[in-house]
Amino acid sequence: MNKKNKKEPLDHEPLVKPPRHKLLLWLRNSFLTGIVVSAPIGATIWLVWSFLRWVDGRIVPLVPERYNPETYLPVSVPGLGLLISVIALTILGALTANFFGRTLLSLGERLVERVPLVSSIYGTVKQIVQTILSQQERSFDQVVLLEYPRKGTYAVGFVSAPAQGEIAKALGEGVVGVFIPTAPNPTSGFLIYEKRENLIVLDMPVEAGAKLIISAGLVYPNGAGNQPDESKRTA
Repeated sequence: MNKKNKKEPLDHEPLVKPPRHKLLLWLRNSFLTGIVVSAPIGATIWLVWSFLRWVDGRIVPLVPERYNPETYLPVSVPGLGLLISVIALTILGALTANFFGRTLLSLGERLVERVPLVSSIYGTVKQIVQTILSQQERSFDQVVLLEYPRKGTYAVGFVSAPAQGEIAKALGEGVVGVFIPTAPNPTSGFLIYEKRENLIVLDMPVEAGAKLIISAGLVYPNGAGNQPDESKRTA
């Protein structure tokens, strides 16, 4: 054999990946893509299903057996408790809209106000619900940054409402309430009163700010990413 005719491999020649390696890479990418696609759908279905079961477990047992559709059906009806709750709340709202219903509601509130602890809880919850559902006054209409808990560090907050009553008299004009939620549970947090001029308004909707809080900063609003503009400080 002539050794001169033997072709030696060159170091710069590209290595060709074997078909088996390409197949494993394709399977891995397909599996990860399937997780990305199915995880949000599965989590949404699980949360909705869990909520329906939670409502059904508390509302359906209150319905008399003769009026319960599940008594006459071979299978249970998911969401029956939620449907009953919606119908009951609608009927309650219609009854309290007339003069007779308003009179009974006013009488019941006067009775509740005579109970020391219950009156405070009822009054607070009623005011919160009316503020949230009111169409005349928007709550949490701005997402802002403010220096908290110390100078040089910033927290994401939501402007609730201008200071009123004794707070406005004590702090002066231009002071607003800012709710600073805790991550990843936005239902708890801190209420801070700060002057508008010390707030940096962010160009994002409240829903995007809530996602930012819940994800602990991992999910950032689409189209955002620039540094806060100092010119956006509220006047």
